[in-house]
Amino acid sequence: MREIFRNRIEAGQLLAGKLMHYANQPNVIVLGLPRGGVPVAFEVAKALRAPLDVFVVRKLGTRPAIAKWHGRHRHRRRPRAQ
Repeated sequence: MREIFRNRIEAGQLLAGKLMHYANQPNVIVLGLPRGGVPVAFEVAKALRAPLDVFVVRKLGTRPAIAKWHGRHRHRRRPRAQ
C-alpha cells in the first residue's frame, strides 16, 4: 500500500477506488474535515456520486496545568544505551 501521495486529489481518487461498493447508494454521504480533508472527500464524493458535506470541528480546550504538563513531557527522549 502506498503511504505517500502526490497531492490530496490523488489520495481521494485512490480512496474512492477502494470504496466503489458504496457508489450510487441513496444512504451514503461523504463528510470532509476542513484543513485538508475536503479535497480528498470531494474526489470520493464525485467518484461515488454521493452528496458531500463538510464536518466542521474545533479543538477542545484543556486546562492550563494539563497542557503545560503534556508540553513538558511530550518530547522527552530516552537515555541512550551505552
